[in-house]
Amino acid sequence: MTCLVRAKAQHNLKKMNLSNLKPAKGSVKSSKRIGRGQGSGRGGTSTRGHKGAGSRSGHSTKIGFEGGQMPLQRRVPKFGFKNINRVEYVSVNLDVLQGLVEKHNLTAVDFDTFRTYGLASKNDVVKVLGRGELTAKVEVKAHAFSASAQKAIEAAGGSIVKL
Repeated sequence: MTCLVRAKAQHNLKKMNLSNLKPAKGSVKSSKRIGRGQGSGRGGTSTRGHKGAGSRSGHSTKIGFEGGQMPLQRRVPKFGFKNINRVEYVSVNLDVLQGLVEKHNLTAVDFDTFRTYGLASKNDVVKVLGRGELTAKVEVKAHAFSASAQKAIEAAGGSIVKL
């Protein structure tokens, strides 16, 4: 490319500013203007056809309707179930227990203690889990304990009571 050609190419490039910005070619599609007279090509029935429910106002197909074909939400197989007897535990780990004991000088931790410090609410079921370490000798009252938590509490000289 010679200097003259390069200079011409740079001269033809305009500076970009707000007055000459345009969207990318093909990115903006003009909307289908219907009901604007016979000469527009989409007047008269306005692409709705003649008579029937589909031509009336307020008509729309329901969500998921696929023209009579079995819709996706009915084709996909069902699986699983919700167990109505499932118990959702609120978990409290040993490191949290250790923090409570150190901060508030506790010798026993029960359900009311969990409620007082915002670890459980009135209808919750508490399970103590074994993450972290417990060095304090403490009596813990909860609805359930993991095997590792039970072992750690008893190893520290504490005791457990299941509610």
